[in-house]
Amino acid sequence: MRATQETNALAKRLVISALAIFLTSTSIAAHAGQAWDRIEKNKEMVVATDVANPPASFLAEGNNLDGFDVAVAREIAKRIGVNVRFVTPSWDVITAGNWQGRWDLSVGSMTPTAQRRRVLDFPAIYYYAPGGIAVHAKNTTIQSASDTSGKKVGTQAGSTYEQYLLGTLNIDSDGQVPFMFQVKDPVMTTYEGEATALDDLRLGDGVRLDAVVVSQQAILGAIKSGYPIRQVGGPLFYEPLGVAIEKGDPELVGHIQQAVDSMKKDGVLKQLSEKWFHADYSSTIRSDS
Repeated sequence: MRATQETNALAKRLVISALAIFLTSTSIAAHAGQAWDRIEKNKEMVVATDVANPPASFLAEGNNLDGFDVAVAREIAKRIGVNVRFVTPSWDVITAGNWQGRWDLSVGSMTPTAQRRRVLDFPAIYYYAPGGIAVHAKNTTIQSASDTSGKKVGTQAGSTYEQYLLGTLNIDSDGQVPFMFQVKDPVMTTYEGEATALDDLRLGDGVRLDAVVVSQQAILGAIKSGYPIRQVGGPLFYEPLGVAIEKGDPELVGHIQQAVDSMKKDGVLKQLSEKWFHADYSSTIRSDS
């Protein structure tokens, strides 16, 4: 009798588990492939991006979004022939997929990783970025990446920089430059954006953080803005950054590819990169950054 009850209980759990998987996959499938139809019908492209990632994206005067990613998104929409509207969910929500039609694409400096490719497609790479380490200007003990091992390190939650610090980063893109994990066993603090990590670093050497690992563009932008920080060594790794959409929308893939390709050919991507980063990151991985 007991064996029968256990068998029935196991069978019930299996049915419930199978039903949950079915409902989840059905929910995702209900939205997959519909983004382009929605864009075409509404004449509007809803773009998810970061609200605190200068100079790629940030809130400017008048509480309006601005920055490189924002400009790229606007240009993509212009070339497709639709309006653009921005939303700013948290980064970990964007990268998790299963968007449920809340936005159509992400133009937010996202790196294609093996994990992200399970739930997202990356129709176009629009620039390449080096990751870097920054410390407070008064710090004298951290002179190389390995010196950061075991230190208090801040980074953006859900980012490739967090994965780098965890030793799990696996970039899945053609032409990726090999890299080594140079920072071992950091005491990590994560933030919603790169800017907030840099804000904590500028409070003082070791006050909250000993170092941050973020994009080199964010570090150089903070230095230009007067933050009392300095960059340590060269790039930790280079990453291709792309437009992301949910899987199963070939029409949207085609339109995005066509828009970004034309921006590369006519030099608009190069112009936007030089405007916001004071360097051309648009066409290839740089070895002189």
